[in-house]
Amino acid sequence: MSVTASPTAPAAITVPPLNLPAAFAELREELSAELLAVAASGMYVMGAKVTAFEEALRAYCGSRHALGLSSGTDALLVAMMALNIGPGDEVIVPTFTFFGTAGTVSRLGATPVFVDIEPDTFNIDIAQLAARITPRTRAVIPVHLYGQLADMDALLAVTRAKRIPVIEDACQAIGATERVDGGRMAGCFGEFASLSFYPTKNLGAMGDAGALLCNDDALHETARLLRTHGENPRYYHRLIGGNFRLDAIQAAILTIKLRRLEAWTAARRERASLYNRLFGEAQLASAGVRTPVERRGRHTYHQYVIRAPRRDDLVRHLAARGIGSGVYYPLPLHLQDCFANLGYKAGQFPVAEQAAREVLALPMYPELTEPQQRAVVDAIRDFYRA
Repeated sequence: MSVTASPTAPAAITVPPLNLPAAFAELREELSAELLAVAASGMYVMGAKVTAFEEALRAYCGSRHALGLSSGTDALLVAMMALNIGPGDEVIVPTFTFFGTAGTVSRLGATPVFVDIEPDTFNIDIAQLAARITPRTRAVIPVHLYGQLADMDALLAVTRAKRIPVIEDACQAIGATERVDGGRMAGCFGEFASLSFYPTKNLGAMGDAGALLCNDDALHETARLLRTHGENPRYYHRLIGGNFRLDAIQAAILTIKLRRLEAWTAARRERASLYNRLFGEAQLASAGVRTPVERRGRHTYHQYVIRAPRRDDLVRHLAARGIGSGVYYPLPLHLQDCFANLGYKAGQFPVAEQAAREVLALPMYPELTEPQQRAVVDAIRDFYRA
């Protein structure tokens, strides 16, 4: 769930929150040829294109297996199905994240158990996580929010001691690593990890797509069966699964884009560095504006998120200047209507609730220009000076 501002007035320099047409233009010829090849092949669902993408993704992420799926949300769902999570079970999740992290838990009849977040990274608070473990805890889902790893060393020290499976929600963090110069990549810490290739992601398809990473042969085989209704061989069903297949055309697109991902990640980090410098020069910290904090490894900046006093007024100001922005996320999950039956109250997770009032994602994509970034920071400076 998000609130995205749409520009309402002309400006000297307009800055959209995303620029997907520019990303396509860079790859137009290569993508067009591949799209036509898939169309001519007659193989539109699964097949060789999906297998090739899975191998390329596995090699890039450093996982033992990669399974192409219909979405990042479905990847979380398949992971929990493979772990036989269901009614009576509890799964610990951060309250400040995209809805799918907890919604999939409830879809299986299990109970999401919410915990607060760190105030600087917005990732799950490990001390609270440890305190919320019960005999009914069947999994923990840390989210690498906005492109930065959660504190996986501390988390695994807790979960491994209690033999609790970990499902990483890496949907926003493909390419994030435990060190700036390398190390394990997001998705290689837990039993499973979900990836999303929604078009706005750092590695985006032209529609819905996702993947599930796994380092356990048996769990991967179970997930592979669940992807296509649990069948093996065809029309003989060993498990009750679902239709979580990846289209060949999306796999072909993602294979092409995966080759550019490292360059795109470097470009995002360069733009984040420039934002940091421009905010410093504008002395906006004195107004209460807080820029992102890199605490762990290589942040991939799926979003460049600031904390901004009077955030909603700032959103309207930016829109009037032709600058897009987004709020990810305006209401923590423990306060969502659909989870009211769980009994959580306002004030229970104050760090997440404050974040929901202050976070603002600024335009961030490899094609973003320096004049556009200066226009963004100048507009924010003008707002607080006024």
